[in-house]
Amino acid sequence: MRVLEIIGSVDPRHGGPVEGVIRQAVARRQFGLETSIVTLDPPNEPWLRDIPVPIVALGRSGGAGSSRLPWRRYGLGSTMVPWLRQNLCEHDVAVVNGLWNYAVCAARRTLIDSGVPYVVFAHGMLDPWLLHRHPVKHAAKRLSFALIEKPLLDRARAVLFATEDERNRARAGDWRFAAPDRIVGYGTAEPDGDPAAQVEAFGRLIPALRERRFLLFLGRLHPIKGCDLLVEAFARVAAQRRDVDLVIAGPDPVGWRTELQRRAAALGLAERIHWLGMLTGDAKLGALRSCDAMVLPSHSESFGMVVAEALAAAAPVLITDKVPLWRDVAADGAGLADSDDVDGVHRVLEAFLSAPPERIGRMRGAARACFLRRYEISIATRRYTDALRDAARGTAETGRPAPVMAMKC
Repeated sequence: MRVLEIIGSVDPRHGGPVEGVIRQAVARRQFGLETSIVTLDPPNEPWLRDIPVPIVALGRSGGAGSSRLPWRRYGLGSTMVPWLRQNLCEHDVAVVNGLWNYAVCAARRTLIDSGVPYVVFAHGMLDPWLLHRHPVKHAAKRLSFALIEKPLLDRARAVLFATEDERNRARAGDWRFAAPDRIVGYGTAEPDGDPAAQVEAFGRLIPALRERRFLLFLGRLHPIKGCDLLVEAFARVAAQRRDVDLVIAGPDPVGWRTELQRRAAALGLAERIHWLGMLTGDAKLGALRSCDAMVLPSHSESFGMVVAEALAAAAPVLITDKVPLWRDVAADGAGLADSDDVDGVHRVLEAFLSAPPERIGRMRGAARACFLRRYEISIATRRYTDALRDAARGTAETGRPAPVMAMKC
C-alpha cells in the first residue's frame, strides 16, 4: 500500500511531530506500506539529505517557517496544489499532518474531490491553550477553520490523535467536525549506537558537567514548553543543592532565549544553567544518557516525543500533567508529574533531588521498562497501520462506512 504524507515542514527544529512522521514512515515498511512525503520546505535545505524516506520539497528559500513575512511563513507561493493534482492518484491513502499552514490549504483544495481516501493527524494543533493566549490569532484561526480546516476534517476518513488527552483537549476547544476520531498512539525507535561514545560526544560540549549532576530540558524554547517555569523552579532548589546544574537545549524559534537568560542571571543562575542550541545524533543521546533526569514542564503536548526518547535511554522524566504520558510515567514509577505552574515544577524537582540514590536507580530501570512496554515504535505502528488500512478500505474505527467520494483520478 502506498501512503502519501502531507506536511508543512520536516525541519527537525519543529520537534516531535516531524520526528514521528519520519520514524513511522520507516517503521511501517515492515507491514507492507511504502511512504513518501511532500512538504513546503525549500529543496536545497541540507537536512533533507538525511531523511530516509522519499521526499518532495516544493517550497522556495525563505518559505514556510523561515521568513518574517506571515504569508511566506504560511507557505504561499509553493507549487503544492498542482503537484498534488498530478500525483495524488499514485497513492492509496494520504495523511495530512497538522493544521494552520498552506499544506493544509493545498490538501483541502485537492483531496476532497479527488476520491483518494485520507486522514488528518492533528498533532496537538487543536489544543486551545496557545490560542487562548493570543485572542487575535484565535479569531484568525476560527475564520481559517471555517473556510479550510473544517471542510477538510469533515470529509476525512478519520481524524487521528496520539493520545486520549489530546483528543479531549481538542473537544474542549470546541473544534467541531463530522469525521470520526481515532487514537493511534505514538512512539519512538530503540536508540542505537555506542552509549559510551554518545556520552563522550555530549561531554565534549560541556566538559564541566562530566563530574556534576544535571537536569536536562530538551525541546523548543517556546512559551508552550514552560521554560520560564523551569528557570523559576530551579532557582528555588539551586541554593540548597549546589551540586546540580540545569541544561536547556533546543532551538529558539520565537527569540525567547535572551529573555530567559536575563531572568536566570537575575536569579543568580548564570553559572548554573547551560544553554545549548538544538542537539542531534550522538550528542542528543549522550545528553539523555548522562542526565539525572529529563524535565519537560509543558502546558500542552500532543504526545511528548522527547519523553519517550528519554524513557528509551533509561532517563527518569519530570513532567507536568499536561504531557499526556504522565499517567503511564507515574503508574510505572518512571518519573514524577505535577501541575504546569511554578509550584508544580518546583515540587517535582524537589522530590526528585531529595530521593535516595537507590530510588533513582529504580526509576531508571522503570523508565526503560515503560518505554519497551508502551512506547517502542512498533507498538504504535501497528495501530497506525490499521487506521490507514481502514481508511483505504473505507471503514472507520466504529465499523460504519466512511464518506464515499467519487474517484476522479
